[in-house]
Amino acid sequence: MSEIPNTMVCVTQQKTCERLIRKGAEIRDETGGKLLVIHVTPTSLQVLGNYQQPEALDYLYEISKSMSAEMTVIRSRNTIDTLEEFARKNNVSTVVLGESLKASKENTIINDLQKRLGKKVAIRMVPV
Repeated sequence: MSEIPNTMVCVTQQKTCERLIRKGAEIRDETGGKLLVIHVTPTSLQVLGNYQQPEALDYLYEISKSMSAEMTVIRSRNTIDTLEEFARKNNVSTVVLGESLKASKENTIINDLQKRLGKKVAIRMVPV
């Protein structure tokens, strides 16, 4: 495992996630390490039948590449478990997530990841 801490950016299948990748690149430039972009899609989702998803993911892949980031797409039944495992395996010190459009007192992904990864990993939420 690398000793240099890395930055992980969690994206959905939306082109607007470009802002998250750009924020992740800023953090990576300040802290060093790699910029790792990840998209976790449910195993039940029919990717090929959804024409917008591949187009958006291709767009985010190109943005990631232009920012010298590695992009990974993983199919999983459990998003939180997958993100936690990826973060631990890749020595992630900062996780970048987008703010939810849904108004809620608690963002479960942010809270769950913070609990699982501990205080050594910073969770950065980027506003809409």
